[in-house]
Amino acid sequence: MDTRMWIAVGVFVALNFVAASSGGMFKPGVWYAGLKKPGWTPPNLAFPIVWGFLFAINAWAGWLVWEVAGTGEPLVFAAYVVSLVLNAGWSWLFFGRRRMDLALIDVGLLWLSLVVVIALFWPLRPFAALLLLPYLGWVTIAALLNLRMIQLNPDAQPA
Repeated sequence: MDTRMWIAVGVFVALNFVAASSGGMFKPGVWYAGLKKPGWTPPNLAFPIVWGFLFAINAWAGWLVWEVAGTGEPLVFAAYVVSLVLNAGWSWLFFGRRRMDLALIDVGLLWLSLVVVIALFWPLRPFAALLLLPYLGWVTIAALLNLRMIQLNPDAQPA
């Protein structure tokens, strides 16, 4: 691998790290602990483990497409970055602002953006698109969990 490719790997890792850091900045805390949760809520320990894995495969998938497309597919990488921004925004909305309603809209948009990214990745690097399926699955669970928490906590106060 040449220097240009190592730089690309670094960029994809950095982009995903920045998005993931939102979860470290806006933590669940006492407010979240006091909310009613459905019985199928994953244990708290699952979240950093799963998200760490998902951000790693997201970085890998992005790099795999970059390896094929380089700068020749700006729309593809714009969609990829939009998905990361939406991902980072969810933690801020849900935990930082305590706006489960806006977080639900955000996670819905994140889900749609991932479908777009997968569709854009597929013709360039099918394996990269397939790598994102667990991410899409987890975001589906997150969206359903977000919705159920709104239903269970109608009087939860925003920050």
